[in-house]
Amino acid sequence: MKYEQLLEIYNAGPEAVYKLLSTVMETNERLLTKVALQEEQIKELESRLDQNSRNSSKPPSSDEFVKPKSQRKKSGKKPGGQKGHKGDTLKMADTPDVTVTHRVESCQGCEHTLEDVPVKKLVKRQQHDIPTLKMIVTEHCAENKLCPCCGLENQAPFPKGVEMPLQYGPNLKSFLVYLNQYQLIPYKRVVELIKDICGVSLSEGTVFNSIHAAYEALEPVEQEIVEHLTGSPVVNVDETGMRIEGERQWLHVASNEILTHYGCHPKRGSDATDDIGVLPEITGVAVHDYWKPYYNYDFSHSLCNAHHLRELTGIFELTGQKWPLEMVDLLLEIKTAVGRSKTDAHKLNPEEIKGFEQQYAQIIEKGYLENPPPEENKTKKRGRKKQSKARNLLDRLSAHRPEVLAFMYDYRIPFDNNLAERDIRMMKVKQKISGVFRSDQGAKMFCRIRGYISTARKNSAPVFDAIKEALKGNPFVPQV
Repeated sequence: MKYEQLLEIYNAGPEAVYKLLSTVMETNERLLTKVALQEEQIKELESRLDQNSRNSSKPPSSDEFVKPKSQRKKSGKKPGGQKGHKGDTLKMADTPDVTVTHRVESCQGCEHTLEDVPVKKLVKRQQHDIPTLKMIVTEHCAENKLCPCCGLENQAPFPKGVEMPLQYGPNLKSFLVYLNQYQLIPYKRVVELIKDICGVSLSEGTVFNSIHAAYEALEPVEQEIVEHLTGSPVVNVDETGMRIEGERQWLHVASNEILTHYGCHPKRGSDATDDIGVLPEITGVAVHDYWKPYYNYDFSHSLCNAHHLRELTGIFELTGQKWPLEMVDLLLEIKTAVGRSKTDAHKLNPEEIKGFEQQYAQIIEKGYLENPPPEENKTKKRGRKKQSKARNLLDRLSAHRPEVLAFMYDYRIPFDNNLAERDIRMMKVKQKISGVFRSDQGAKMFCRIRGYISTARKNSAPVFDAIKEALKGNPFVPQV
């Protein structure tokens, strides 16, 4: 505004000056509000850029360029195998399959013949190798005889699995399932591998048929796994996205130390978990990462503290506040105390538990002091002003303290939900390799077979043998 305009307003009297000042103050307030909003947006965007697998729920595969620092504390142990660890070392076989004797025929010095000279000693060296793989064709011939008494024609029965004039055997079928479902080798490359190694030309349809046969054979096993899981005292649950027929769907996992179940569904929430049927029947404690649909069920809850550690680290790096680090130290201290008391075969005494609870409450109170509730929304936007991430996390840690500290009260409950996350990890690897399941049937087959494979591995059962026994109608079932 020019000098002449200001002078004109001044000469017009106090009311004109007051009107001008009011206009300036309103404009200034709007600008300050806009600047504050932009600062919040900038802060939010910066926090997103700074997120990685160490300070948020982002997977390690999303980290770029810089390897994030691990949350683990140094143990003080030297690298390599620890004392008492049994390593796998190639050892001399007591009874070799093939023995080749290399004879000394003449002296290397004077060339005198040594054929009739007795052997002083044998120096042994062993070469461990696998035989050349090739297809073995077994022909089954069933006798056919005519009864001389009644004239009835009699034929010997063929063994189980030999129903057609030509078919592949259980070893090859199991190998195809093993390569695709466990080692995650795509159909085309499985066919190429069998051609290169065994010299046999297969079709991708043969691979599919073998997988489908395993899928059907494992239906009763899947039902038994679900029954055991729903009665388990502690179940780890999680979910993640997966692409089926070009569309985003969802994979849900429920597992414990010896069992794994996967289910896929077009939806993510309670409709999906109700249809899959595991969560509604759980009678114990479910360990999860505070996904709200889990609270629609009546089972007890335990929250994953690995997620809390990452969130607390992220808030500290974003705000510089000290209480998140204090909470990280406290949770890890409780974890150490619980682990030590497990080793000593006793539980924490009531005084220790009360002391940890008091420290927990004090840190929460300190956090609230540094993160007061947001002011009333003075902008024209409807609704309450958005809370900060720090305030949201404080609300969760405060309202759900029993679930956060459940591992301290019940030693069957783990500190985190890493078990379910590990069970999901290979499903994500499958997605990275293949990109997408081309059919809903393919996704369902993979979920059932992979759940069976995971269960077998958790019980130290050889995966190939477990698949072969399933195709034979005698699948592996863990003793619960």
